[in-house]
Amino acid sequence: MARKTPPPPIDEDAWLEVIGKMDEVYSQLVQDEIALEQKNVELEQSQQFITGLLGSMSDILLACDPQGLIEQSNYSLRDLVGGDEQALLGSPVYALLGDEDSIEHLRKVLGGLRQANASASLEVNFRDADGVLLPVDLSCTVRSGPHGRCLGHVLVGRPLGELKHAYRQLHEAHEALKRTQQQLLHAEKMAALGRLVAGVAHELNNPISFVLANTHVLGGYGQRLQDYLRAVHDNVPADEREALRRQLRIDPLLADLPSLIDGTLEGAQRTTDIVSALKRFSAVDRGQTGELSLNDVVERAIHWITRGTAPDLQVHWQAAADMQVHGNSGQLLQVLMNLMQNAYDAARDSADATPQIWIELTRDSGRACLTLRDNGPGIAAEHLQQVFEPFFTTKPVGQGTGLGLSISYGIVERCGGTLEAGNHPQGGAVFRLCLPEVVGGFPV
Repeated sequence: MARKTPPPPIDEDAWLEVIGKMDEVYSQLVQDEIALEQKNVELEQSQQFITGLLGSMSDILLACDPQGLIEQSNYSLRDLVGGDEQALLGSPVYALLGDEDSIEHLRKVLGGLRQANASASLEVNFRDADGVLLPVDLSCTVRSGPHGRCLGHVLVGRPLGELKHAYRQLHEAHEALKRTQQQLLHAEKMAALGRLVAGVAHELNNPISFVLANTHVLGGYGQRLQDYLRAVHDNVPADEREALRRQLRIDPLLADLPSLIDGTLEGAQRTTDIVSALKRFSAVDRGQTGELSLNDVVERAIHWITRGTAPDLQVHWQAAADMQVHGNSGQLLQVLMNLMQNAYDAARDSADATPQIWIELTRDSGRACLTLRDNGPGIAAEHLQQVFEPFFTTKPVGQGTGLGLSISYGIVERCGGTLEAGNHPQGGAVFRLCLPEVVGGFPV
């Protein structure tokens, strides 16, 4: 029997090569295991992020396959319908709806959504945990694979009760904002009215004093007439009556009575006119508009300002050909008084000269334009873009609210006009107010 020849012995280099290969394989296995651990950590973090994201959504969310079987849902949906995750998994989404119309509508919408990125919105009734129908605004989107094949649908919705509550809150906030705007407008008018108190006292003092003096004289005349009539009724002799007539100065009294009565009526009417003007100015604006004369508004503004807080203001104004505009007389009076008061304050605080203002009325392309220029320091370049912003003011604290120009700008804008601010080449600020001119009852 032949004997087998033993294999040649493995030399040392071969063993070293085998050990090296084993080290390489082991090292690769260790690296692969580390990478796998990192991937597992990242996957777990992603899963936690998605779970937290789904749990924090206030809107309901669910994902279903092409047959409408639920594959994923969030906490808001489960809380709404009163089911747990395992119970909902694999159940038809249509079972969550509360009536046949909603089921048919949703089935029709999902059946028509098959292309990638296709979406649709609808309103359906879900049945909540207490069995009550709850209308939900639902948005449906196709969930597609890498090649655009429809893998199912994602449904996101919000109960319409929440939307209605949000709309109601928005409406209430809007109404509150409108009320605040009216209050600010009225507050600014009251502030302007307060600046006129001194002028009003002066305006009322003259006619009231005149009426009081005339009334006192009329009282004395009445007593003298009573004394004379008593003598007449008592049949006093003619010579004595004549002497009493001359003593009581009855003839001059009778001649003076018409002028006294006319003067008293004139003073009372003047007082009535002043009070009526103040009532019109201070009344809360109800938005009545109509045609008005710009010349009249300018002259009334000059009258009130110079009789009030700016008695030393020199106004350079020459009434030109009158122009009619459409607006609210009281509001436009407030605008002009605010512009004139600001001009006076700026000129008085910064110049040694007497405060002055130049007012000019011109016609420009069918618009009536008023230009007001003062002899103050003008408006700083960095403030030109801010002068009409609410609450912006360069006056010291307590001397200005920053609402006057903002409210004036809004008033002019509502009248279909423009209000611009700038600086005059010769110095001082310039405000230009333009309104559509009305001719024959219609804007030009």
